[in-house]
Amino acid sequence: MTDAERKLWTMLRGRRFAAAKFRRQVPLGPYIADFVSLSHRLVIEADGSQHADNPADRRRDRWFAENGFRVLRFWNNDILARSESVTDALFEAVTSTKTQSRTTSEGR
Repeated sequence: MTDAERKLWTMLRGRRFAAAKFRRQVPLGPYIADFVSLSHRLVIEADGSQHADNPADRRRDRWFAENGFRVLRFWNNDILARSESVTDALFEAVTSTKTQSRTTSEGR
């Protein structure tokens, strides 16, 4: 895990955003999300410079969207140097979505 991912995980874990549960390194279809709240259908990605204008990331984001997930991407330098703005964006994203109701097939 990178320094930015560690810092982001510290922000996300422990249900700090409206009691949203986040998991890290979660397989979703053909991809692995850095962090995800399944109940909020929210994927959080920490990106370094290699992700700038990356066609693979656009395909990945499209797949997430087609499967009902919203994606928030943060640059590593923003996570490390401007963490307050990152936490504000995370809080807004979590509180602006309703949690998905659990189904009997969840957890299979």
